[in-house]
Formats: sequence, C-alpha cells, structure tokens
Amino acid sequence: MLTRPLTIAVAIALCAANAHAADVDANTDANVALSAQTLDTVSVIGQGETRQVQRITAVDKEVLPPGTSGQKILDRLPGVSVQSNDAFGANEESQTISLRGFDKSRLGYTLDGIPLGDNSYGNYNGLSIARALIAENLAGAELSQGIGSLGVASTSNLGGTIQYFSQDPSTEFGGRASVTVGDDNQRRGYLRVDTGDINGFSAYVSGVHQDADMWAEPNQNQTTRQFNAKAVWNVGDNRFGAFVATSRASQANYAYLSKSMLARGLGWDWNIYAPDWDRAVAAAYCAPGTYNAQKCAFSGGVNSIDDAYYQSRALRDDNLYSLDADLALGDTARLKLLGYHHENRGQGHWWAPGQPSNPGTPQALPISIRSTNYTINRQGITAALSWQWGLHELEAGLWYERNDHNVERNFYYITGPFLDDGYLNHPDRRLFDQDFDIRTRQFYVQDRMRFLDNRLTVDVGVKSPNTRMTANAKPGTEASYASGTLTAKESVLPQAGIGFKLTPNQELFASYSENIAAFVGGGSGGPLQVSPESFAASAGLDPEKSKTLEAGFRTFGEKYQASIAAYHVMFDNRLLSLNPCTSIEVGTRPECITRFINVGSVKSRGAELTFILKPVDGLQWYNALSWNKTTYEDNYTSGGAIVPVAGKITVDTPQRMASSEISWNRDGFFASLRAKYTGKRYYTYTNDQSVPGVTTFDAGMGYSFGPGMGLRDVKVSLNATNLTNKRYAGQLSSFAPADPNGTRYAIHASAPRQVFLTLGAEF
Repeated sequence: MLTRPLTIAVAIALCAANAHAADVDANTDANVALSAQTLDTVSVIGQGETRQVQRITAVDKEVLPPGTSGQKILDRLPGVSVQSNDAFGANEESQTISLRGFDKSRLGYTLDGIPLGDNSYGNYNGLSIARALIAENLAGAELSQGIGSLGVASTSNLGGTIQYFSQDPSTEFGGRASVTVGDDNQRRGYLRVDTGDINGFSAYVSGVHQDADMWAEPNQNQTTRQFNAKAVWNVGDNRFGAFVATSRASQANYAYLSKSMLARGLGWDWNIYAPDWDRAVAAAYCAPGTYNAQKCAFSGGVNSIDDAYYQSRALRDDNLYSLDADLALGDTARLKLLGYHHENRGQGHWWAPGQPSNPGTPQALPISIRSTNYTINRQGITAALSWQWGLHELEAGLWYERNDHNVERNFYYITGPFLDDGYLNHPDRRLFDQDFDIRTRQFYVQDRMRFLDNRLTVDVGVKSPNTRMTANAKPGTEASYASGTLTAKESVLPQAGIGFKLTPNQELFASYSENIAAFVGGGSGGPLQVSPESFAASAGLDPEKSKTLEAGFRTFGEKYQASIAAYHVMFDNRLLSLNPCTSIEVGTRPECITRFINVGSVKSRGAELTFILKPVDGLQWYNALSWNKTTYEDNYTSGGAIVPVAGKITVDTPQRMASSEISWNRDGFFASLRAKYTGKRYYTYTNDQSVPGVTTFDAGMGYSFGPGMGLRDVKVSLNATNLTNKRYAGQLSSFAPADPNGTRYAIHASAPRQVFLTLGAEF
C-alpha cells in the first residue's frame, strides 16, 4: 500500500534534481567530526560522505513514547528492520535488528566511541544501548549501512555500524523532569539537572525509574533503574569529558510461540503458566526426565512440554565509565583519546520442566530453575591522531580492550512458586563454568584527498584487527566444556570510497570495504562453548568475512533531500554448529561429532531510496524504500544428508520494506504519524516456513506551553504504539533447516496497541 506514494515521491525528487538549490551549510561537510555537538547540523542522508549514511536526531524521537530505545527509533531508516515485543524496544530477549541481510550480532555498535559489543542476548562483550544510555539523553545516531567508519571500535561490524551519541550538558543552569503513565501500569519518571557553563565546565546528572507490567497474563512486573552523568570541560581548543552510566534491569520474559500453537487457538497473548502452579507441575510430569503417568496432564490447548513453562526472567546490572580528551596539536592536528571500563552481572532464569528439584525427598518436584549467569569486566582505550598534510586529511588510530568474562549454567532446587525477581545464590547443580580472556587490538590509517576545487573526494584506508579469545573450563561441573584459544585476525582490510559533486547539490558516491568478525564467545555460545571433543574437531575454522560494494546518488534542494543507493555484499565463511555424519556413523568415526563448521557464503544485493520533503516551515514528510535479496550460496551436510539451502532467502530478512512518516511542529503544537511495512520473513533455511508481511503505525502528538509558573517550558504529549492493534510475529529466532509441521518455537508476539501520556517540564 505504501509503495506507490513512496515511489512517486522519490521520482519527484529525482526529477527536481536540476532545480535551483539553496546553498549548503558549511557544517554539512563530511570532514566535520560527528558528535553530539554536530549531529543536528549535518545531513541526515550523509551529504559529502563517500558511503551510504543515514542519521537520526533528537526530533525523530517524538513519534515514539519517551524511554524508547535508540535502536527502535532506527526502524524508519531504509534497509532496517527492528523488532521487539515491547513498546519501548527494550526487552532484550525479544529485541533484534536486521540490516541488509545481517542480523544484530553481525553489526557494530558504539556510544560516544565506547564499544557496546555485538548486541547479542546473554552478551559477552558489551551491553545494549537501552542499558548504556537513558533514552531521554540520546542526541541521535548514525547508521552506516554496509561500510562503517574505519575507526569504529567493533569486532562484529560485517554488515554496518551504528554509532549512538549522548547529549552534551546544557550551557545554562536548569533541569528537566517528566512523568509517563500508560497502558499495563506503565510508570516512568525522569529527572535531569544541568550545572550550566562554569568557566568552560558543564555537567549533568540524570536518573530514571520505570515500572510496567507484562501486556499478557500474568502481568508480571518489569523494572528499570538508570543513572547517567556527563561532564565536559572546554579549555581553549581542547575538550575533556567524562561519562558514567549505571543500569539495573529486571525483565520478565515472554513465551515463544509456534505456528502450530497459533493454529490450535492459543493466540498471540499466550504466555507463561504463572501463577497457575498446579498446571505447570502437571505438565512438567509429562517431561521425559520426570515422567509420571498418574500425574502427567496437559490442558487448555497445550499438547507439548515446550508449549509453556512456569516463568522466565532476565536480570542485568551494568556500570559503565569513560574519560575522553580531544586535544589540539598545533593548527592542523588533533589527538582524541578515550578510556572506558564496563562491569556487568547478569542472570537468565528459566523454570525448567523435566529438571527435578530435591529428587528422592518428600519435597521432590518436576521443575527446577535453570540459571545462566554472566559477568563481564572489560576495560579499553582508543586513540586517533588526525592531521593535515597538503591535500591529505590523514588519521591513524588504535583500539585495545581486555575483557574478563565468565559464564556458568546452574540449577536451583525449589519447594514451590515465588517471584524470581532477584539474584539466586548457592546452586544445587552446576552444568558448566567457563572463564574467557578476550584481548582485542585494532589499528587503522585513513586518508581523505580532495581534488577539482573540492568536487572530487577520495577516501582510502586500511585496518588490522586481531581478537584472541581464550576459554578456561573450570572443573567440578556435570558437563565437560572446552579450554582453548581462537584468534580472528587480518593484517590488512582495505576500504576505499569516492565522492563526486555533479553540482553543489548533486553528488555521486561509491565505496568498497572488507571486514572480518571475531569468533562469538561466552554467554552467546560459539565454537568455544562446546565439549573438548567438539572444539578439537573444529580446528582450522576461519572467521566470518564480508566484502561490500555500494554506490549511489544524492540530491538536495531548498525543500527536499533524496538519495538512492545500490549494494552488493559477499559474506563468506558462515559458521553453523552441526554434525555432518548420519546417526549410524556418530561415535564410530572421529570426525562424526557435532561441531562448528564453515558452511559457505551468503550473497546480498539490493537498493535503498530515501526522500525527505519539507514543503513549508514545520512540516516534514520522510519516506524510505528498500529492496533486498540475500541468499545462501552453498548447500551443507547435516546428519549425513544434504540440506538444500543454495539460492534460498536468508532467515529473518524481509525482501521489501517501506516507511513513511509525516511530522508537523508549529506554534507549540507537534504531531507525527509513522507507517512501516515489513515484508515476509522466513525462519527456516530451506524457506518452508515464513511469517507474512505486516504494516504497523505509531503516532505521537503534544503541545509545548512555553514559559510560565517559574518554569522554562511545560509540555504534554500523547503517544500510541501499534496504533491499529495489529497482532503479528515480531522477533524471529531459533532458526532451523525446516519446520514441516510448524512446531518450531521461533516467534515472539508483537505487543498490542499501547497508549502513553507524558507530562514534562524544564526549569
């Protein structure tokens, strides 16, 4: 439905390319270092860049309720699919992002240059943006689809980079406060106080407390407490900064669904058994490990032990600190330094049916709590030296990080139901326990040259990443896990780009890059979180690698901006865990063991269109279209049989997406309406199962009263997510070669329509 008007809009923009255009603000030049200071002045579609770049700023948040994560705001950009089963995009088990066929763990993420890891659930090398930064303190973000900046501190940016930026302190003394209430007992309070400018120094402290219930029964409570502080000190041409973030999150997890469950009528609101303890116990007695024919009973449409469980929860505590400096070295050189430290503790609880508690005693039950426990203790530095030498704008930099990570899986015996919203101690069983020592170092150098009176820009550069991951399995556990080392490194990974201005407001760009990803580790699984035999059989693994080529055209006018880009990506050395032998051969041949294997390549190609129209002051119409075809290039062998995936569409990759957002801001009133179409997505490698495409709507409106009652401003806003109450498959996970009967638990349901009211004040 959205495709026709969006296509017409882009066509109008491209036809108008020769029209008279306004002069371009000098601040949009691509050599301006992007930061919270400059984000509002640069082009949202990357004017002057030699690669595909899209940006969001603070004003783009108004269509969504306060507290929405920066990742969910990215969903309107071309080529981006963001899914979550909560209105704020913060539930970590269900939140995901897909970009040009790459899943969230194959993208790179930073906050003010601080590496955030690979965004995986049960993360081993970072944290999500929702925990790293209070959403109200987000200044904006830059998305580089495919070809990221060489200096981005990431070991996973095969498919692109997302750089988030926090707001700088205000130069005026004051503060902000807001309260949000809404459906499902949503209560969110935010407070920030700024010192204002004190002889070049400014700072703020801020905090959030948020409570909400699940939108499905049993409506269990979810809480978030966060603190942010930031300080900036300008001394002449030098800038010094400090940042502190703490987060305490407790999230009740929603149950996974299968297509079979939906067909049986369990519905999109199907969730966990709690608080019906007797029903959960009766179902658990049907599990193989605790089977009891007299006590086994399914009810209410359930016919499998995995259709439901009693409850599940994720607990995450984070502390993040950084110090940075931006130093002038003479008239033509600058040195940027950043040091950071991150501590994390987490537990993931699952009330596991079939895992007995207190066996052989009168208190025996067929359920115990399985907990995956995580810790992260990492610290690192980045440095970048830039200088001008003739026509060369040079930059050289490094990144070093040491990460001590531990992951263990335990079972805790129980005697009955309780709300598991606290950390568990003193396990009754320990399945495995591994320490990981992860050392990352990366060097890069790049050069930007300008010719033909700055009409022609040429970027060239290389980087050299090296990530060494060593696992040490602790003794005294039920399962034997590997100890060993994996290294992902490359001496030279090139990037090159070229930009040419046809006119002051029309430009062509093209770029090429190569990247590798570190091996996944720790709480995210990977080739070291396996048995010693499996790790030995996996010797010789190659790290995953990508090669990206993209090109495009941008045009700018007084009342519009437009861009079109096309790309071709080869993703090589894809890793899967499988057994190449038949069941008869397993145990009879040394190579017949389940292990990680490089199973071939993935090819991605597509196109992205962006058109922004500003016909009058205060009115903006934003549109994005994307087409993508990402396919597996090679079959592989599993269980002694060939899995025919060559030519099949990759999982969780919509081929067509479209977004359109109209926003209006005048005389204190503001309103926004966003529509997003996400095409059909597969959750099996052979494409025998999929979920249909869906169009969703979000809306926001409000009024700013301005000064009064001793306040600088009072603002009221109303936001509605999933405006039409469309129920659909949100996040997809737990992928498989095939699912002929639709029994794979691969779907997290979308949240229903939710409405939120916010009252805010500035003082």
